[in-house]
Amino acid sequence: MQVVRWQEAVPPQEQELRGRMQQEGLDPYAWSNGPHYTYAVHSDHYETVLYCVRGSIRFVLPDHSDIGNKGAIDLSPGDRMVLPPGTRHSAQVGPQGVTCIEAAR
Repeated sequence: MQVVRWQEAVPPQEQELRGRMQQEGLDPYAWSNGPHYTYAVHSDHYETVLYCVRGSIRFVLPDHSDIGNKGAIDLSPGDRMVLPPGTRHSAQVGPQGVTCIEAAR
């Protein structure tokens, strides 16, 4: 599991993040949810590479309470998260909603 925080003063544009993913050979797609939308605990059979583009989202990794705040990882614009295959996670969208771009690797 890896989280890389956005360090620039200006939040990124979606096209910039999409370009970074494409340079890695990934095929990203965008998704959005309204405020406070919740995803139940699940896992994916592939490595997930995800950037938060707008808004915020909290991922909770129930099997990794040693990471973040008791397994909770908050993402803001530009933050990147990589989840290994099989990592159980849930998510809750922040009060402004969220747009992310994601790709399977």
